[in-house]
Amino acid sequence: MSDVSLWQLACDGSAVPNPGRQGLAAVLRSPDGARHVRAMAWPSSGCNNEAELRALMLGLAMAQAHGARQLRIQTDSSVLVDQLADGRAPTIQRLLPLLREALDALAGFEHVQWLWVPRHRNAEADALARGVHGLGPKPGRPVGMKKNRRKL
Repeated sequence: MSDVSLWQLACDGSAVPNPGRQGLAAVLRSPDGARHVRAMAWPSSGCNNEAELRALMLGLAMAQAHGARQLRIQTDSSVLVDQLADGRAPTIQRLLPLLREALDALAGFEHVQWLWVPRHRNAEADALARGVHGLGPKPGRPVGMKKNRRKL
């Protein structure tokens, strides 16, 4: 694999509330730096994991349409990485049809790298996915606050 031919795909999906209206977004960057963006509202409601998978498929379709063969996928969804990158996680049964569709789409690429990032490092795709429903970016956690706080 050569970095000269590596395309970058950042994708994100949102469901508001969860489950609820789904927003999908994908930002594709070609090896020469050209940027391609797509965001859309999905016509049916669903959970955030469904939205994440649909956003990935939106991005994969864009990448295929532009002739990408080697792809680095950036996502803030641990479910996507766990379910699709190495296939070692137990399958979430209700997502199985979408997972199979995503695996079929991924098979069309010569090489795929996965990169999990925290939401604040996937901000553009996150803002686009939420923006299709007129929502602003999701607020971050206050500085110094731990993710899982114990109740006293």
